[in-house]
Amino acid sequence: MNPTRGRGPRRIWRRILWGLVWPRRFERTQPTISGVVLIGLSLGIGTAAYNSASNILFIALSLLLACLILSGVLAWLNLRGVAWELEVQPPLRAGQQAEVSLKLRNTKRFLPTYALWFEFAASPFERREPARPESTITAKGIDVWAALSKAEAEEARGTVHLRTRLDPGAGARLDWCFTPARRGLLRIELRGVGSLFPFGFLRKLTGTDLRREVPVWPAPVEYRRHAGATPRRPEGDIRQSTVGHEGEMIALRSYETGDSHRLIHWKASARKRRLLIRQFSAQNSDACSIWLRTDAGVWTRPEQFELMLSLVATVAQDLFRAGRLQATVIDRGQPVATKRLADLESFLDRLSQVSAAPAPAPGPAPGPAQETPSRPRQSVMVFEPEGTRGVAAYINGVKAAST
Repeated sequence: MNPTRGRGPRRIWRRILWGLVWPRRFERTQPTISGVVLIGLSLGIGTAAYNSASNILFIALSLLLACLILSGVLAWLNLRGVAWELEVQPPLRAGQQAEVSLKLRNTKRFLPTYALWFEFAASPFERREPARPESTITAKGIDVWAALSKAEAEEARGTVHLRTRLDPGAGARLDWCFTPARRGLLRIELRGVGSLFPFGFLRKLTGTDLRREVPVWPAPVEYRRHAGATPRRPEGDIRQSTVGHEGEMIALRSYETGDSHRLIHWKASARKRRLLIRQFSAQNSDACSIWLRTDAGVWTRPEQFELMLSLVATVAQDLFRAGRLQATVIDRGQPVATKRLADLESFLDRLSQVSAAPAPAPGPAPGPAQETPSRPRQSVMVFEPEGTRGVAAYINGVKAAST
């Protein structure tokens, strides 16, 4: 005879009873207004029952206490066995509505789940070394309180309710929509899960550590294009006068979202069993690079600096869709070729975390405009302030766009 037989159910009930007496971390049970009234009524009936020794009052007291205990047990079973997963569909843009999805699944075998709500929060943050603990009484503490108040003001919160019953083994999907206030890194969290099931006497809350950290790209902006600013073509490049001629095909690349369908090479795509795009010499001759300079001495106004980043992001996307974006550079960094959609998204991710930098030391400024003996000078788009609020983009010293 197996000596361990029959210990499984005992252990299960032992864990259940211990979970009721000593709940897990971040779990709490609070009485609602009706629950407080029920507790007060129980105390009153209990006092009257002991003073009068009435069996009817003792029966009524036992029924009220049984309702409270049953409410707590059913609320605990209602949350038990529910798994959730957080999904965020990038990209996120400042000022545009974003959607966060929560996938639910009831892993219980017999009991369904009812009437849950989920508390979401989205707050901006920066990756930096943790600050030293400081008193909030000192002058620096006042700055700490101001920073906390600003963070709370920029934080977006929302609550989503489960309107239908979640049967055993079934799943559901809930969506929460919000609008990021500004660019930067955003931490999206599922703060807690709550339930009033079954009678509404007790509010059962459980916290979670489910979170996602995603970048928020600069907001898109409308800009005006100026005629006369054309990319510089290499010497010896003779452009055909035939309308619609794109030059010779020089390479094939994988299809990316936003590419024109007329550029698909169908025969090569059939051989490789994936979509391939034709690249022509005329497309390369029209290409230009973006050089972003974040000198704090030039961009003295924060709102103008944010407008510049929005213009850079919008122009970069338009140039990439047209096949004219060749490389991107930020300050004195190395040029990064932009051939795929992933390269453009990486550049926009870096834009989400860019801040105004101190003025660089005097010396040669490396960038996409640097000329080598074996490589002709390329066209470079730079951005400069225009007045006190506007921003302008220049190619080879000629204004190409402004906002």
